[in-house]
Amino acid sequence: MKIETVIKEKYESLTKSEKKIANYVLASKERIVYGTMNDIKKAIKVGDATIVRFCQKLGYSGFSDLKIEVAKESYSQKSSNRTNLTLFFDENENSIIEILHETKSKLDLEQFEKSSKLISEASAIYIFGVGLSGNTAKDLEAMFLRIGVPVKAISDSHFQLQTAALLKKTDLIIGISLSGKTLELFESIKIAKEQKAQIISITSSDYSPLAQLSDINLQTVSEEFFDGGSLAGKISQLYICEILVKNHERLYKDKAIQSREAIIRAVMDKTVE
Repeated sequence: MKIETVIKEKYESLTKSEKKIANYVLASKERIVYGTMNDIKKAIKVGDATIVRFCQKLGYSGFSDLKIEVAKESYSQKSSNRTNLTLFFDENENSIIEILHETKSKLDLEQFEKSSKLISEASAIYIFGVGLSGNTAKDLEAMFLRIGVPVKAISDSHFQLQTAALLKKTDLIIGISLSGKTLELFESIKIAKEQKAQIISITSSDYSPLAQLSDINLQTVSEEFFDGGSLAGKISQLYICEILVKNHERLYKDKAIQSREAIIRAVMDKTVE
């Protein structure tokens, strides 16, 4: 049963505060999918207990259960419209183009230039990410290596903690997380912050816990809540990584070209004719 139908059936039995939540949900389900309980509390001035009771009256165990149901409904509606194969390909192509445009539009040029300065001045650079963002960290490591910038990507949360504890104020951490809320990464970055290390985050929100700990946040586009691991968030992350590396290469062109030449010469003999 659709969430709108459930709310309308239960509406008259809700309290005044619960009706405020119901109206909030009906006005924009996107705010529920991508928001938090704190977002609702701030927006309509209700307490945690009221939100939980509202969810339970609708038949859900709590806010997370409601969020998943709303996201599932939205995802199912989009999927049901993908019957024409040509339109399906066009839709995905347009989506990728829009992601790149949106990521570019979110880029703060002043922050971007500051991040390039931090990278050039750091005595050591580490890239932290877990899960799929850990894969992006490895990609960024490979990109920097090709232009002669020695960096180390770490995707194991225990190694991240150990590394963070040994950092100096001249060291730099680049933390990658789509949501900016990954607990393991947050804990490592918090320790790095205590060690006075410089921190650049690559996340989808300037207000995420990770971004709030960082000296600079380079904003990406968030992937769909119910479509975790999709190409959308990955492309946005890789775009930021690419321009970070390309800008460093632009600033230190001679050294970067030498490094690229050395790498090409090293691997040329490893190809099959």
